[in-house]
Amino acid sequence: MKKLINDPRDVVAEALVGLALAHPDRLRVDHDNAVVYRAEPTRPGKVALVSGGGSGHEPLHGGFVGLGMLDAACAGQVFTSPVPDQVLAATTTVDAGAGVLHIAKNYTGDVMNFDMASELAAESGIQVESVVVDDDVAVEDSLHTAGRRGTGLTVLLEKLVGAAAEQGRDLDAVTTLARSINDRGRSMGVALTSCTVPEVGRPTFDLAEDEIEVGVGIHGEPGRERRSLTTAAEVAQMLVDPVLDDLGTVSARERAAIVMLNGMGATPLLELYLMFGEVAKLLAARGIVPTRTLVGSYITSLEMAGCSLTVLEADEELLTLWDAPVNTPGLRWGA
Repeated sequence: MKKLINDPRDVVAEALVGLALAHPDRLRVDHDNAVVYRAEPTRPGKVALVSGGGSGHEPLHGGFVGLGMLDAACAGQVFTSPVPDQVLAATTTVDAGAGVLHIAKNYTGDVMNFDMASELAAESGIQVESVVVDDDVAVEDSLHTAGRRGTGLTVLLEKLVGAAAEQGRDLDAVTTLARSINDRGRSMGVALTSCTVPEVGRPTFDLAEDEIEVGVGIHGEPGRERRSLTTAAEVAQMLVDPVLDDLGTVSARERAAIVMLNGMGATPLLELYLMFGEVAKLLAARGIVPTRTLVGSYITSLEMAGCSLTVLEADEELLTLWDAPVNTPGLRWGA
């Protein structure tokens, strides 16, 4: 294992120190609870957004705290859910009288701990709603979920719902929007290599030099199948077809979409842009227009090599929300 770390047990705590020092204009960190907040308190009357999950997926989630996205992000240990006390602390701190939306990925620990925190917050008089992201089409159930896993769509949802909250929409409207986005977006990934959790010190799974894992989870969970390494064009087909088939996008008319081609942590931009070119051709053949795009590493799996595709069908409302100003360490435009 070669990593730029000190003690494996301190990786998350020390990374949060660095995050706070790197972005003092945007962020502050509660190091006792491992929660990342906006530098400025939540605007009175604004719906607050709280997300989080296991560390190792940076910039998700702490890198998406700031104007136009999250108000707080709870950092669990590597690939481990944050505990209810963390989520409760974040919820209590960011509530500004308009309620709080919890955004959780569909992993058993995340869902359970966010639910527990919601119940505790409600007991103290805070109005909380929740959305569980379950966009991964690769498998129906996995090692850590009942139902589909939550993956790349989380990034798009946090941006879009964050913009809606900045507009002043109320909690019901923000929640309805979040659930609608979850219904309209799908993702799937492929791994070329495994990743290594620092405290474990060895690869999560083994892949031969000529193998890829199609439909891999963001923690290295198995996907649909293991196949021989092939061309980028064929790998793109392995991602595009299941995503669009699940969305049911068989239509003669063109449809606008927000499309993310995401790197898993060790895939160079050269390869990601090449892959996006292949993906774009396949989308066009199915009548999908990538009207807004992200290409880069936005939800990673430590140093895993590979990529994931997320397609979100978008109307004018979503495109307008996407274009709204955002100022976070991980995404910034218009602000």
